Amino acid sequence: MRVLLADDHAIVRRGTRELLVEEFPNADFVEVSTGEAAVASLGTKFDVAIIDLSMPGRGGLDAVKAMHERAPRLQIVVMSQHAESTYAVRALRSGARAYVTKDSATDELVRAVRAVRAGRTYVSASIASALADAVANPPSATPHDLLSDRELQVLRMLGKGQSIKDIASELALSDKTASTYRRRILDKLALTTTAELIRYAMSAKLVD
Repeated sequence: MRVLLADDHAIVRRGTRELLVEEFPNADFVEVSTGEAAVASLGTKFDVAIIDLSMPGRGGLDAVKAMHERAPRLQIVVMSQHAESTYAVRALRSGARAYVTKDSATDELVRAVRAVRAGRTYVSASIASALADAVANPPSATPHDLLSDRELQVLRMLGKGQSIKDIASELALSDKTASTYRRRILDKLALTTTAELIRYAMSAKLVD
């Protein structure tokens, strides 16, 4: 089994690798630290990709979508610190086959890998509970549900206090394009200032 590990924290990659080696001693691993590198790595065939959503540069959701389009048979496992069901739903719609939270990854990552290798979809217990609650008691749509994946990424970056210039540089966009994303977000959320966007991102728990 060939496994691609994509996370910007070396200690997380090392811990993930050590955990999986215990269960899959014959697995081969390749490690990358950005979404761009994860997509570029698909010139080599992998069986499983384990990817974080919060990496610098290309957003995790965007990377998942691009990886699924380029290698539809690749079994993508998202391992994220975001426990909100909205991220799990977006990841699964983008092409991921499993979604586990980092706080439960030690217990559930191996089960997730086994499940996707067997052709099944897998979500961690906390996410499954949130999804079940959402089905039983459909919540009112939140304003940020209207945002595209890239707009949501930009909103999260603004919520962290990053400037338009910094966002443009990190996402390989022009300042004008980054500003356009900011304007679209303001319009969709019915807000008027960056300060209001920051407050919204924090109150909606979109900031790490």
